[in-house]
Amino acid sequence: MLAVLHRKSVRNKPVGILGGTFDPIHHGHLRLAQEALEQCDLAEVRFIPGGTPPHRDAPCAAASHRLNMVRLALQGNASFVLDEREIHRVDPCYTVDTLRSLRVELGAQRPLCLLMGGDAFLSLHTWHDWNNLFELAHIVVVQRPGLPLGNAITTADSALRQQYTARLAPVPRVLHESPGGAVVVLDMPLLEISATDIRRRCAEKKNIRYLLPDAVANYIQSHTLYT
Repeated sequence: MLAVLHRKSVRNKPVGILGGTFDPIHHGHLRLAQEALEQCDLAEVRFIPGGTPPHRDAPCAAASHRLNMVRLALQGNASFVLDEREIHRVDPCYTVDTLRSLRVELGAQRPLCLLMGGDAFLSLHTWHDWNNLFELAHIVVVQRPGLPLGNAITTADSALRQQYTARLAPVPRVLHESPGGAVVVLDMPLLEISATDIRRRCAEKKNIRYLLPDAVANYIQSHTLYT
Protein backbone atom coordinates (compact mmCIF):
# COMPACT_ATOMS: atom_id res chain seq x y z
CA MET A 1 0.00 0.00 0.00
CA LEU A 2 2.83 2.41 0.85
CA ALA A 3 4.52 1.66 -2.48
CA VAL A 4 1.31 2.51 -4.35
CA LEU A 5 0.97 5.80 -2.46
CA HIS A 6 4.60 6.65 -3.22
CA ARG A 7 4.14 6.08 -6.96
CA LYS A 8 1.03 8.24 -6.91
CA SER A 9 2.81 11.10 -5.09
CA VAL A 10 5.72 11.01 -7.56
CA ARG A 11 3.27 11.22 -10.46
CA ASN A 12 1.82 14.38 -8.93
CA LYS A 13 5.16 16.11 -8.37
CA PRO A 14 6.29 18.80 -10.82
CA VAL A 15 8.38 17.86 -13.82
CA GLY A 16 11.43 20.01 -14.52
CA ILE A 17 12.24 20.98 -18.10
CA LEU A 18 15.79 21.97 -19.08
CA GLY A 19 16.33 22.82 -22.73
CA GLY A 20 19.44 23.92 -24.56
CA THR A 21 21.79 23.09 -27.37
CA PHE A 22 24.07 21.23 -24.91
CA ASP A 23 27.01 21.87 -27.21
CA PRO A 24 28.44 20.22 -25.13
CA ILE A 25 26.58 19.42 -21.92
CA HIS A 26 28.71 20.15 -18.85
CA HIS A 27 28.68 20.19 -15.05
CA GLY A 28 27.02 23.62 -14.97
CA HIS A 29 23.92 22.18 -16.69
CA LEU A 30 23.91 19.13 -14.45
CA ARG A 31 24.34 21.08 -11.23
CA LEU A 32 21.56 23.51 -12.19
CA ALA A 33 19.24 20.54 -12.75
CA GLN A 34 20.25 18.91 -9.46
CA GLU A 35 19.69 22.12 -7.49
CA ALA A 36 16.22 22.50 -9.00
CA LEU A 37 15.43 18.83 -8.41
CA GLU A 38 16.25 19.06 -4.71
CA GLN A 39 15.10 22.58 -3.86
CA CYS A 40 11.78 22.24 -5.71
CA ASP A 41 11.18 18.55 -4.90
CA LEU A 42 10.69 17.64 -8.56
CA ALA A 43 9.73 14.20 -9.79
CA GLU A 44 12.37 14.39 -12.54
CA VAL A 45 14.21 16.77 -14.81
CA ARG A 46 13.82 16.29 -18.55
CA PHE A 47 16.81 17.37 -20.62
CA ILE A 48 15.62 18.47 -24.06
CA PRO A 49 18.46 19.05 -26.55
CA GLY A 50 17.40 21.58 -29.17
CA GLY A 51 17.41 20.95 -32.89
CA THR A 52 17.34 24.32 -34.68
CA PRO A 53 17.52 27.12 -32.09
CA PRO A 54 15.62 30.27 -33.14
CA HIS A 55 17.60 32.70 -30.94
CA ARG A 56 21.21 31.75 -31.64
CA ASP A 57 23.64 30.38 -34.20
CA ALA A 58 23.43 26.74 -35.23
CA PRO A 59 25.21 24.34 -32.84
CA CYS A 60 28.80 23.37 -33.64
CA ALA A 61 28.31 19.63 -33.06
CA ALA A 62 25.83 17.57 -35.06
CA ALA A 63 22.53 16.66 -33.42
CA SER A 64 23.54 13.00 -33.13
CA HIS A 65 26.70 13.88 -31.20
CA ARG A 66 24.92 16.28 -28.86
CA LEU A 67 22.25 13.66 -28.20
CA ASN A 68 24.86 11.02 -27.42
CA MET A 69 26.73 13.36 -25.08
CA VAL A 70 23.58 14.17 -23.11
CA ARG A 71 22.76 10.47 -22.87
CA LEU A 72 26.23 9.76 -21.47
CA ALA A 73 26.04 12.67 -19.02
CA LEU A 74 22.73 11.52 -17.55
CA GLN A 75 23.85 7.96 -16.84
CA GLY A 76 23.61 7.01 -13.19
CA ASN A 77 20.93 9.55 -12.23
CA ALA A 78 17.45 8.05 -12.44
CA SER A 79 15.88 11.49 -11.92
CA PHE A 80 17.45 12.88 -15.11
CA VAL A 81 15.57 11.93 -18.28
CA LEU A 82 16.59 12.47 -21.91
CA ASP A 83 13.74 13.82 -24.07
CA GLU A 84 14.33 13.72 -27.84
CA ARG A 85 11.27 15.65 -29.01
CA GLU A 86 13.26 18.64 -30.35
CA ILE A 87 16.60 17.26 -31.46
CA HIS A 88 15.55 15.88 -34.86
CA ARG A 89 13.49 18.89 -35.93
CA VAL A 90 14.83 21.08 -38.74
CA ASP A 91 12.33 23.91 -38.26
CA PRO A 92 12.87 26.41 -35.41
CA CYS A 93 12.22 24.85 -31.99
CA TYR A 94 10.17 27.27 -29.92
CA THR A 95 9.91 26.58 -26.21
CA VAL A 96 6.21 27.41 -26.14
CA ASP A 97 5.53 24.65 -28.70
CA THR A 98 7.60 22.16 -26.71
CA LEU A 99 5.63 22.95 -23.56
CA ARG A 100 2.37 22.50 -25.44
CA SER A 101 3.47 19.05 -26.59
CA LEU A 102 4.43 18.17 -23.01
CA ARG A 103 0.99 19.30 -21.85
CA VAL A 104 -0.60 16.88 -24.31
CA GLU A 105 1.60 14.09 -22.95
CA LEU A 106 1.41 14.85 -19.22
CA GLY A 107 -2.04 16.40 -18.93
CA ALA A 108 -3.34 19.84 -18.09
CA GLN A 109 -2.94 19.54 -14.31
CA ARG A 110 0.62 18.22 -13.93
CA PRO A 111 2.90 21.03 -12.71
CA LEU A 112 5.68 21.79 -15.19
CA CYS A 113 8.75 23.85 -14.28
CA LEU A 114 10.80 25.47 -17.03
CA LEU A 115 14.35 25.75 -15.68
CA MET A 116 16.73 28.50 -16.77
CA GLY A 117 19.55 30.75 -15.66
CA GLY A 118 19.19 34.41 -14.81
CA ASP A 119 20.59 35.64 -18.14
CA ALA A 120 18.02 33.60 -20.06
CA PHE A 121 15.18 34.93 -17.92
CA LEU A 122 16.23 38.54 -18.48
CA SER A 123 15.89 38.00 -22.24
CA LEU A 124 12.62 36.06 -21.95
CA HIS A 125 10.62 38.89 -23.52
CA THR A 126 12.46 38.24 -26.82
CA TRP A 127 11.23 34.63 -27.00
CA HIS A 128 8.46 33.61 -29.36
CA ASP A 129 5.01 33.93 -27.75
CA TRP A 130 6.71 34.39 -24.39
CA ASN A 131 3.68 35.51 -22.39
CA ASN A 132 2.03 32.15 -23.00
CA LEU A 133 4.92 30.36 -21.30
CA PHE A 134 3.35 31.28 -17.97
CA GLU A 135 0.08 29.65 -18.97
CA LEU A 136 1.87 26.39 -19.67
CA ALA A 137 4.45 26.14 -16.88
CA HIS A 138 6.10 27.68 -13.87
CA ILE A 139 9.46 29.30 -14.48
CA VAL A 140 12.30 28.44 -12.13
CA VAL A 141 15.29 30.76 -12.36
CA VAL A 142 18.57 29.55 -10.91
CA GLN A 143 20.68 32.60 -10.07
CA ARG A 144 24.43 32.64 -9.70
CA PRO A 145 26.18 33.97 -6.58
CA GLY A 146 26.82 37.69 -6.79
CA LEU A 147 24.26 38.16 -9.57
CA PRO A 148 20.88 38.39 -7.79
CA LEU A 149 17.96 38.45 -10.19
CA GLY A 150 16.09 40.92 -8.00
CA ASN A 151 18.73 43.57 -8.72
CA ALA A 152 19.01 42.88 -12.45
CA ILE A 153 15.26 42.87 -13.03
CA THR A 154 15.04 46.57 -12.12
CA THR A 155 16.58 47.50 -15.49
CA ALA A 156 14.91 44.73 -17.51
CA ASP A 157 12.16 45.11 -20.11
CA SER A 158 9.09 46.68 -18.47
CA ALA A 159 6.69 43.93 -19.58
CA LEU A 160 9.00 41.25 -18.24
CA ARG A 161 9.43 43.19 -15.01
CA GLN A 162 5.66 43.34 -14.56
CA GLN A 163 5.32 39.59 -15.06
CA TYR A 164 8.14 38.93 -12.62
CA THR A 165 6.63 41.16 -9.93
CA ALA A 166 3.14 39.73 -10.33
CA ARG A 167 4.20 36.08 -10.39
CA LEU A 168 7.17 35.87 -8.00
CA ALA A 169 6.53 33.17 -5.38
CA PRO A 170 8.24 33.20 -1.98
CA VAL A 171 8.88 29.46 -1.67
CA PRO A 172 9.31 26.54 -4.09
CA ARG A 173 6.38 24.68 -2.50
CA VAL A 174 4.06 26.90 -4.54
CA LEU A 175 5.16 24.94 -7.63
CA HIS A 176 3.22 21.92 -6.35
CA GLU A 177 -0.05 23.78 -5.97
CA SER A 178 -0.90 24.62 -9.60
CA PRO A 179 0.11 23.53 -13.12
CA GLY A 180 1.96 26.76 -13.90
CA GLY A 181 2.09 30.51 -13.66
CA ALA A 182 4.61 31.21 -10.88
CA VAL A 183 8.20 32.44 -10.95
CA VAL A 184 10.56 30.95 -8.36
CA VAL A 185 14.18 32.02 -7.90
CA LEU A 186 16.77 29.58 -6.56
CA ASP A 187 20.40 29.98 -5.52
CA MET A 188 23.13 27.88 -7.08
CA PRO A 189 26.77 27.27 -6.09
CA LEU A 190 29.30 29.15 -8.20
CA LEU A 191 30.35 27.09 -11.23
CA GLU A 192 31.97 29.24 -13.88
CA ILE A 193 31.72 26.71 -16.71
CA SER A 194 30.51 27.46 -20.20
CA ALA A 195 30.13 25.44 -23.39
CA THR A 196 31.86 28.25 -25.28
CA ASP A 197 34.95 27.94 -23.09
CA ILE A 198 34.96 24.14 -23.45
CA ARG A 199 34.82 24.42 -27.25
CA ARG A 200 37.67 26.96 -27.16
CA ARG A 201 39.78 24.66 -25.01
CA CYS A 202 39.15 21.79 -27.42
CA ALA A 203 40.20 23.95 -30.38
CA GLU A 204 43.38 24.89 -28.52
CA LYS A 205 43.99 21.26 -27.53
CA LYS A 206 43.72 22.05 -23.82
CA ASN A 207 42.47 19.65 -21.15
CA ILE A 208 38.71 19.78 -20.46
CA ARG A 209 38.66 17.26 -17.63
CA TYR A 210 36.56 18.22 -14.55
CA LEU A 211 34.52 20.70 -16.60
CA LEU A 212 32.14 17.98 -17.74
CA PRO A 213 31.60 14.27 -17.06
CA ASP A 214 34.51 12.03 -18.01
CA ALA A 215 32.28 10.02 -20.37
CA VAL A 216 31.45 13.21 -22.30
CA ALA A 217 35.08 14.36 -22.36
CA ASN A 218 36.11 10.96 -23.71
CA TYR A 219 33.36 11.12 -26.35
CA ILE A 220 34.53 14.55 -27.50
CA GLN A 221 38.10 13.32 -27.76
CA SER A 222 37.27 10.08 -29.58
CA HIS A 223 35.11 11.91 -32.14
CA THR A 224 37.49 14.90 -32.42
CA LEU A 225 34.67 17.36 -31.77
CA TYR A 226 35.26 21.13 -31.53
CA THR A 227 38.74 20.95 -33.02
